[in-house]
Amino acid sequence: MAAEMAEQPAVLERLVQRRAAVAAEVRAVVPHPLCGITLVARGSSDNAALYGRYILEMASRRPAGLTAPSIHTLYRSPVEMDGYLVVAISQSGRTPEILTVLRRLREQGARTVAIVNGAGSPLDEEAEVTVHLDAGPEVAVPATKTFTATLVALGLIAAAVGDVAWSDADIAALPGQVERLLADPVPSDRLAAAIGEGDRVLVTGRGLLLVAALETALKIRETAGILAEGISPADLRHGPIAAVGPGFPVLSFRSAGVGDQDVPELIEALMRRGAGVQVIGPDRGADCPLPSGVPAGLLPVLAVVRGQQVAAALARRRGLDPDNPAGLSKVTLTH
Repeated sequence: MAAEMAEQPAVLERLVQRRAAVAAEVRAVVPHPLCGITLVARGSSDNAALYGRYILEMASRRPAGLTAPSIHTLYRSPVEMDGYLVVAISQSGRTPEILTVLRRLREQGARTVAIVNGAGSPLDEEAEVTVHLDAGPEVAVPATKTFTATLVALGLIAAAVGDVAWSDADIAALPGQVERLLADPVPSDRLAAAIGEGDRVLVTGRGLLLVAALETALKIRETAGILAEGISPADLRHGPIAAVGPGFPVLSFRSAGVGDQDVPELIEALMRRGAGVQVIGPDRGADCPLPSGVPAGLLPVLAVVRGQQVAAALARRRGLDPDNPAGLSKVTLTH
């Protein structure tokens, strides 16, 4: 896992360098007029798809959402897809469920794009256009380099379907920013120490940073065996906050823009309940810093890297092997 995390700057650099070619390929299959965008994914890719939902909807100004695979695989309910772009995400490109859903949506009239790590997978055959991450083999069960590469690939697709809120220079700077975060694991180690030997943790993030919260919670569950839950601050205040008491560890992702609304108030409410809140964000007072000045649409990539560091540090502290979590396999053959 550590070695694959270290490869992320190079993986992202190669992907960013192909942004013009990716945009041209995707534009060739975007329906005109475009009615909406549907994403198909499972597992870690489901968290990436949530990021895609945000940025694709904002870029295209058309509704974007995640399909429920069971509608197509269990209930076999036809859905009219004329005018829709479907983006299927599968690191292996071999998950039967994803293949089936993409095939059925295409039969119903959708145009199709896939995001896959390497070439030659069955998903390549099903999709009209494939964005290859070219991240190389990922041996560790927890997805790291393929996950951040998927976020960047979704960013490139968003730029192809509409207007994004970042510049070419912003996305070109991303690999270097990831490299600098990876060179500074000490803040993440401190967060792992603050969580200590507890068996539960909340991870919060609002808006685009909910993606980082969900993915960080998943990585903590996978690698450290801790019952971690990712949740938005709004949902936390709708009842679940009642479960938070003295000493309850909370990781809170923060941004410096509109996505940070109400987050300070939530942190204060958690601290009044005695929770141990650790902040990850660009603010100078953050316990675990992120770079400042990064556009909101790209900040989740950096936040996810910090989350990977925390999860790996927690596993090490507990004497666990983060590469091979008990009972998990790299490719999940859901149907």
